[in-house]
Amino acid sequence: MGSMSHHGHDHSGSMRALAWALALIVGLMVGEIVFGVVAGSLALMADAGHMLTDAAALGLALAAAAYAGRPPRGRWTFGFRRLEIVAAHVNGITLVVVGVVIVYAAVRRLVSPPEVRGGVVLVVALAGVAVNLVATALLARPSRGSLNVRGAFLHLATDLAAFAGTAVAGAVILTTGWNQADPIASLAVAGLIFWSSYSLLRESTRILLEVAPEEPREVAEEMLAVPGVVEIHDLHVWTVGSGFPSVSAHVLVEPGADCHALRRELAALLDERFELHHSTLQVEHAASRPRESNLTIASR
Repeated sequence: MGSMSHHGHDHSGSMRALAWALALIVGLMVGEIVFGVVAGSLALMADAGHMLTDAAALGLALAAAAYAGRPPRGRWTFGFRRLEIVAAHVNGITLVVVGVVIVYAAVRRLVSPPEVRGGVVLVVALAGVAVNLVATALLARPSRGSLNVRGAFLHLATDLAAFAGTAVAGAVILTTGWNQADPIASLAVAGLIFWSSYSLLRESTRILLEVAPEEPREVAEEMLAVPGVVEIHDLHVWTVGSGFPSVSAHVLVEPGADCHALRRELAALLDERFELHHSTLQVEHAASRPRESNLTIASR
């Protein structure tokens, strides 16, 4: 009961952090759009576009977190926890799309740079740095335990770096009049976006394809090392959602061995050694001791 209460506390804390970050980002986005138009700055408008995806990412993450907390029911035997992974995957895809759009617009502006009001760009970018520092600080801790929150956190972290780059561009334009600094800053932002989206999409794809979080052969060998266990069949290791790795297996034990005691021992081993907290083990007596261990592994 204690672990469930702790999880509920972490879950509600993540939702509060997401809600506060969303409010900050929406306020900043509105201001950026206004001043981006006034200054004629692509870097500011690019940041505003990214902020729109940030707001959408935070809203999606918040909705997914709310649904993920609902208990299993009907045909949803795992509940709605996988929605958090889907939300993280969608956020990764939107990061790629935004990056492509920024690169296209930046290249056009490098060829034909318009006049940019560097002072306005600098002031708005510094305000953006301050707001994003607060928003990323809110999500830093929850992002370590949830891929969904991490997706939203990466949106904000890339924006923080983007605002820093935009502030530098504004300062350069203000002091030198070199307008190309604006699209160059936008290209640097795009590079950060692509890097962030790659790491997020790689992890979310692995979970959606149900790649094993641990090496299945190592798991099986540890189980076979337990006295009384003679065979492991149909071993499946996968991740349902953030913090919810699962394992199932068919275990044959020596004739006369205590099936229930061995099941408890194996479950404890999986929990402590591999952090596989949710295990489903079918334990039966072997008809006779096999000549050699038969190990069949499939990752799910």
